[in-house]
Amino acid sequence: MKKDSDILDRIDRKILAVLQEEARIANVDLAERVSLSPTPCLERVKRLERSGYILQYAAHLNPNKLNAGLVAYIEVSLKSTTSEDLALFNQTIMSLSEVMECSMVAGGFDYLIKIRVKDMMGYRQFLGEKLAVIEGVRETRTYVVMEEVKATHLLDVRE
Repeated sequence: MKKDSDILDRIDRKILAVLQEEARIANVDLAERVSLSPTPCLERVKRLERSGYILQYAAHLNPNKLNAGLVAYIEVSLKSTTSEDLALFNQTIMSLSEVMECSMVAGGFDYLIKIRVKDMMGYRQFLGEKLAVIEGVRETRTYVVMEEVKATHLLDVRE
């Protein structure tokens, strides 16, 4: 059964939509955009934070200006998928700053990783010095992104 804190109304959804596009918006401006007065608006934002709908606020940086312009997706197959092997791989991947996303997947391989590095040399160093040396990695297959057609953090918050 859903708790009251897990029920979102139209205004909650508007708040979430505005905040995910404009996290630094002042509460007064947010309240105006969602047709509330500032105090109830702030109370709703705090409730959405407490309930876990809002995980964090972040700045989106330009990867090209920060020497991280090359994007690659890497399929990773492990030699073994025991709980211990998966935990070791997960722990190691969490420590690699180049890894933007890592998902365990079902299908022909075990993990799909998204990395950002400066260039092909950066990719080669990541592969040879960081990924391929992780104990248990059997095989990798890489797809280098030629053009990012769509990359977003925005979730559809409509009902």
